[in-house]
Amino acid sequence: MTKKLFTIALTGLFSTTAFAADLYVRNAGAGGAYSTVSAAIAAASDGDRIIIQPKTNGTAYVENLTINKSLTFVSETIYNRYFIQGTVTINPAAGRVVNISSLSSGNFTIYNVVASGPTIGGRTTINLYNCYLNNVSTNQANTTTNVSGSTVSGGINFSHGRITANKVQGISVDSTTTDTSPATTDVEVYGNKSDFGITHSQSNYNFKFYNNFCRGVFVYAIKTGGSNEIINNTVYDPYGGDVGPFFINLNNGNTGNIAIMNNAVSFVAGITDVCIKNNNNATVTASYNVFTNPFVTDGAMTLSNNFGQVNMNFNNTDYTISGMNVNAGNPDVSYTDLDLTRNDAGHYGGSNSFANYWPADSGGKPQVNYLLTPRSISSGTLNITGSGFSK
Repeated sequence: MTKKLFTIALTGLFSTTAFAADLYVRNAGAGGAYSTVSAAIAAASDGDRIIIQPKTNGTAYVENLTINKSLTFVSETIYNRYFIQGTVTINPAAGRVVNISSLSSGNFTIYNVVASGPTIGGRTTINLYNCYLNNVSTNQANTTTNVSGSTVSGGINFSHGRITANKVQGISVDSTTTDTSPATTDVEVYGNKSDFGITHSQSNYNFKFYNNFCRGVFVYAIKTGGSNEIINNTVYDPYGGDVGPFFINLNNGNTGNIAIMNNAVSFVAGITDVCIKNNNNATVTASYNVFTNPFVTDGAMTLSNNFGQVNMNFNNTDYTISGMNVNAGNPDVSYTDLDLTRNDAGHYGGSNSFANYWPADSGGKPQVNYLLTPRSISSGTLNITGSGFSK
């Protein structure tokens, strides 16, 4: 046996952050703290942290917030959210980073987290962690939005970023205009439960949709010449409709590649019984997908190892799947499951398994919001990339 020495680089798994100053917000300004979040924002400087005390019995801070600095917002009480009854508006600026953790908007559908406009001469980054929100509307030019471990009763509408481990009504990727200060990463949507599915309608970035439990993936625009992936998702639609589970209908005139692989699907055939639809503008490859429905396609695509009328069971409450999806995915080692067995088609298969992100309450431990673990290495450096956040 030949032994080799490997260098292991752990990137982004451990980090510390220094804040310029901590400002406290407490009910009635107790202990010399600010009595409103708006007052703390006005007094803060870029890089400060605002620590907010949840009010007794879940009472709200009733105020609209305008965030016009790079600030971090956290709860003073571990694992408890503070309740702000109002709209949170983030004003853009080049290099601005706004971190919001443990915010609850309550059950008031008129109060949302919004970006007020495009960023000029750079990018704005918005990070939302462990929040309970109504809607997130940040689909502005030159804006990156990262949302993780949150419940969103409405939708997440964003133009670029990483969306992981959220329970949400719908996820929509689009942009009001073309980015003039482009990001260097793709759009990534991993490990989410989306009641209405995932919609992609922008042409600035490639997309990667991995390990989501949703009602469908609908693509209306892509980046010219780009490479996009819809891998290891579970699509379950017990209601039916006028489009199938994978619907590609490019309306921006762009062409590019879309790979659809290792997905497990069951849907009620409504107006259509088509499993994968392509209007022929995209170059589509579909492989190792399994359906409980007869496998029917519409449009040009390259097909291999797809199977219909497969026996599988779906649970829309526990977000589980069982049956013949096990070991049905691509057998290549790069797609193996976390236990290094062959890929299970569906949202628990592969490196970005749903198991990385759920359950969200991991017994008081930090929450994983990104994990990339290569399956094999023959020489050189093994790079393991991951990140998480504490509640």
